[in-house]
Amino acid sequence: MRPSMRKSDQMRPVSMETGINKWAEGSCLIKMGGTHVMCTASVELNQPLWKRQQNKTGGWVTAEYSMLPRANATRKGHEQMQKDHRSAEISRLIGRALRSVVDMELLGRHTINIDCDVIQGDGGTRCASITGGFVAMAMAVRWLMMRGRIHENPIREHVAAISAGLWNNELVLDLDYDEDCVAELDSNFVVADGGKFVEIQATGEQHPFTREQLESLMNMAATGCAQLIDLQKQVLE
Repeated sequence: MRPSMRKSDQMRPVSMETGINKWAEGSCLIKMGGTHVMCTASVELNQPLWKRQQNKTGGWVTAEYSMLPRANATRKGHEQMQKDHRSAEISRLIGRALRSVVDMELLGRHTINIDCDVIQGDGGTRCASITGGFVAMAMAVRWLMMRGRIHENPIREHVAAISAGLWNNELVLDLDYDEDCVAELDSNFVVADGGKFVEIQATGEQHPFTREQLESLMNMAATGCAQLIDLQKQVLE
């Protein structure tokens, strides 16, 4: 039995609350079990400098990920966080995931900055950041459209992310920290509407894994992300 008493393909309770920051053009507090992430989307009414310098058209979406000092069991100061290579890698992942479903030409000469701040971490923080970050981004796009800055929605489809792995010789979905820290296989899946995969991160931390195991995890992740996308659509209605 899993530490949380969940079934192998059962996700933790998930909630998304929008409008949690009155200043940001888009914001979402996502809770996946004990993992809580505040996602805010800030709009800049111009392109990033590198696009202007290269005379490129279209907009851009970028992301930054960080954890508050006491998001985990052991405090990590702000200075340590700034030097954390893991945070930089996750920031790039979030940015790639969100850009994959956005038409940059339709976004126009605008930049959307997504900030994902982990308030409390209990496994799957990068996946929660992508899922909640999408909601914040969609609200920022809505803000641009309501003000006539753009005239067509540049978001082609929804995208979400979830973890899966091999724990105690069993394939399980949505690992919490107790499972993640001892998992034999740890993986993260970014999935768009219709079960289309954007990115797969999988590591056999204790021993190699088989193609059949990976395919089973992909099927579990596709089902889990479909549920997350349904929730995204509900909170954005």
